[in-house]
Parts: sequence; C-alpha cells; structure tokens
Amino acid sequence: MKKTFRAVASAFTLLVALWAHNAFAQSEPPSVEILDEAAIELIRDWLNNPVVEMSILAHNKRYKGVGQEQIDALDKAWRAERESEDQPLIAATLSSPLSTYLTQIQAMSGGIFTEIFVMDAYGLNVGQSSITSDFWQGDEAKFQKTFDVGPTAVFVDEPEFHEASKTWRAQVNLTIAKDGEAIGAVTVEYNLSELARRRGMM
Repeated sequence: MKKTFRAVASAFTLLVALWAHNAFAQSEPPSVEILDEAAIELIRDWLNNPVVEMSILAHNKRYKGVGQEQIDALDKAWRAERESEDQPLIAATLSSPLSTYLTQIQAMSGGIFTEIFVMDAYGLNVGQSSITSDFWQGDEAKFQKTFDVGPTAVFVDEPEFHEASKTWRAQVNLTIAKDGEAIGAVTVEYNLSELARRRGMM
C-alpha cells in the first residue's frame, strides 16, 4: 500500500512539475535581445541569393502602377482561395522559385525559422514558405516599419506564444534593398525557444 501511495505521489509531483514548467514557459518568453546582430545577419546571408532580388524586381515590374482597389481585390481573392479547392493565386505564389528557395531555407534551419515570406514594393507577397493569412502586408507594421522607413530598417515584433508547439516566437522584419534603394521587405518568424536552447539559455 505504501509503495502504491509513493508511486501515486511521485506521479502527481511530476505532473505538477510539468505543469509549472509549461506555465513558466508561457509567462516568460526569451528576451527579444536574443535576436541580435548575429541572428539578423543569418537572414541577410541567405537573402543574398540572386533568386530573391530577381523575384522582387520582376514582381515590382508586374505590379507597377497598381492601385489600392486592385490590391484589395487581390487580397480578397487570396483570402477566398484559402477556403476553396481552387487556388490559382496561392498556387502560383507557392510554386515560384522564390517560394521553393524559402521553403528550403526554413527546412534547413532545423526549427529556428517557422515562417518566411518576402514582399514587393507594394507590400504584396512575392514568395513564402507556407500559406499566409493574406496576400497584402502593406497595412501592417512588418511592412510599414521596414520598407516605408528606409533601406536598412529592421523591426522586431513582440514575442507570441505558439500554443500547439509550446514555444515562443517573434517576427524579424527587414527592408530588402538594391544599390541603397528599398525594393521590398522580408518577414522571418524565429522560434525564440529553440534559439535560446541552442545558445544554452534554457
């Protein structure tokens, strides 16, 4: 009887410890200071691939002179396609050379990057590693605090807890430039929990 009681007590203690660990993990995100220059340079390194610049410039040329009405229509179509089996706009974007490249970068990161997408000069998606909720990012901070600010702008958003994986994540957003002029922007979602683990901070 005593052995049974001890076993139950031990199991209960373990469950309480696991609960406490999860509760702590949710309430205490790694500091965004972990997204230092080294973390940002890691992004800049793979942005140097010619497919990034070529894809953005082609997209900018394709949508040159686009008006807000057309942008809204594209964004509306994208949202509708997310709920439909017919997805021409989404399929065209996800099958692009840039999307293929970004998907590879995310896969090779081993869990450090959980989402990547590149935008053109109008805030429209050019390529992405997975389906985003919308096609136009021009009305969001990720674009307004990078592309609209200048060619070297960096914006790190607030960490958010990802319930499904029990990890903290944060988006790092950079302007993408050519010859000192902004041509687009990129959003990279970092797995802060994994980055902190690799750096021995957890």
